[in-house]
Amino acid sequence: MMLLTFVSLFSTASPKAAQPIEGRWNITIDMDGTKLPSWLEVRHSGYKTLIGQFTATSGSARPISVVHFSNNEFSFAIPPQWESGTADLQVKGTVNGDKITGTLINSDGKSYQWTGERAPSLRRTGKISWGKPQKLIQKNSLDGWKTSGGENQWVVKDGILINQKSGANLISESTFEDFKLHLEFRVPEGSNSGVYLRGRYEVQVTDSKGMEPALDQLGAIYGFLMPTDMAAKSAGEWQSMDVTLIGRLVTVVLNGKTIICNAEIPGVTGGAIDSHEGNPGPLMIQGDHGAVDYRNITITPAKK
Repeated sequence: MMLLTFVSLFSTASPKAAQPIEGRWNITIDMDGTKLPSWLEVRHSGYKTLIGQFTATSGSARPISVVHFSNNEFSFAIPPQWESGTADLQVKGTVNGDKITGTLINSDGKSYQWTGERAPSLRRTGKISWGKPQKLIQKNSLDGWKTSGGENQWVVKDGILINQKSGANLISESTFEDFKLHLEFRVPEGSNSGVYLRGRYEVQVTDSKGMEPALDQLGAIYGFLMPTDMAAKSAGEWQSMDVTLIGRLVTVVLNGKTIICNAEIPGVTGGAIDSHEGNPGPLMIQGDHGAVDYRNITITPAKK
């Protein structure tokens, strides 16, 4: 009887109304004059606790065990990931409607200011129709692309885009909103690359033959969406990937096998070009993690 009474009392309790900090936020951090993207999600867990996840300026989204919130001020701490220091990252901020502002103390103790705004839902309505496919690689030219983040080491030879060694990332001069993307890649043993959709969501490209599916292995939306299967071929073999992105919903087909199906991408991944998710963005190919080859990159935009 006591157990039944307890269960009855528990089940009739009402959850608190959503706190102003709850939801997804697109953040820009000012690191000594350089604007770098970041992202935050806060949600409730049970009746009292706020939890979430946070993408810093690099790496993947990290879980937040507790977000402290009172009088429109919030704070949380997370362990370092790829940062050089050993201390927890500390984030403090203030909510003002659909805007947030605050301070990030990095793992090395340096403090940076940031601003943020509520992330758009990116929900699409109506039927999607597709435009004309566009080939993004010329036969022997990098026309239509620019580099970022280092010395250019990319070359094109007979239609093959070759990243000879770690160096700059490659960014398309054209921008896209919703699209279907086809590409083929060849990754050497132990190497690593990635393709950023709209420049913000990384589809992982890495040597993953024989690995279990994981958030940092081939075909994953890095740190957010894990493939259902590992459909990788051996290192050095040409492989194919087809990606459909509509709003936040993504489908990934690797070597003819669907490994992510119409799943929602919560926010930007580490290394994104910016956090302005409501805007069209370029295709960005990661070139700072090792050698890789690409060919037959074709994008089919959705009609407006």
